Amino acid sequence: MSRLARIAISIGDPAGVGAEIALKALHDKSVASLAQWLLVADSSALNAAAGVCAIDPRSLPFTLIETNSLPAGQPIAFGQLRAEYGLAAIAYVRRAVELCISGEADAMVTAPLNKEAVTLSGRHFSGHTEYIAELTGAPEPRMLLYSEKLATVHVSTHIPLEQACHLDRARIVQTIQVGNDALQWMLRRAPRIAVCGLNPHAGEHGIFGRQDLDIIAPAIAEARALGIDCSGPHSPDTIFVRALRGEFDLIVAMYHDQGHIPMKLLDFDGGVNVSLGLPIIRTSVDHGTAFDIAGSNLANATNMKAAMRLAVRMAEGKLSLAGSSPRANAGPATAAGAR
Repeated sequence: MSRLARIAISIGDPAGVGAEIALKALHDKSVASLAQWLLVADSSALNAAAGVCAIDPRSLPFTLIETNSLPAGQPIAFGQLRAEYGLAAIAYVRRAVELCISGEADAMVTAPLNKEAVTLSGRHFSGHTEYIAELTGAPEPRMLLYSEKLATVHVSTHIPLEQACHLDRARIVQTIQVGNDALQWMLRRAPRIAVCGLNPHAGEHGIFGRQDLDIIAPAIAEARALGIDCSGPHSPDTIFVRALRGEFDLIVAMYHDQGHIPMKLLDFDGGVNVSLGLPIIRTSVDHGTAFDIAGSNLANATNMKAAMRLAVRMAEGKLSLAGSSPRANAGPATAAGAR
């Protein structure tokens, strides 16, 4: 790339640790220098967090995208569950998505919001990924967990386990495809992909169930016919060890806990949540709002830094593979309230 990537950051629930970890991450020069950062927030929430962590926002290299989503003149009540904070949090997400769609940002990073705070406002809300998919018109988003040690993409996530076991061949193929595309942006090469079976020992040739033979194996064959380097179905209880030893770059898990449990054991602090199947790049911290420590300067920004670094890496990789040549020294996106 001939310019730095432009990355939007939504600060999450104002009563949580999102703004604090964003400021702490940007205070790290090794992170701050990676991109042109666009911080989507209310200045009141940002200033409240700045007072907590004693970091002057004016000393940090970012453009503030002011949303004016919070009631004027009210102090931030850290750790409090409030509908207005939930609405502000999704307003930040919506503005960051708009920046990405318009091309003013190359990717977005989301700090944690609180689902209950959003639903208190009367709005149905199941999560960041689903909301961003709704905003962008993406019908079937996927969740990928990424760390420097390993990456895992999930065929299904937040549904009952009984429902997750009703596999769909086309959905598995699509999951392999979007995982393959994302890892190419990260690695700048074709990834080696291992696909998990559903049943113990990948069904043991049908002894423990037919889904592995009848649904997963044909999906893998179809993906391979598309030129994707994937194999399986592999026994879920050993494939993560093999991947960790360097045999694979990406694992396709059939359901939420099959992928989440090993990934969080491997790298809880460094794991990044990535939404796939969207027309934009979105990474996120893999933790919550931490209301119990919000406002006390105890929040650790390690995970936020990882999410920000990965957003930059994916944005650069996507633009590079697309043959894009952004103009040199391009200034930050222009927006009302930007400083």
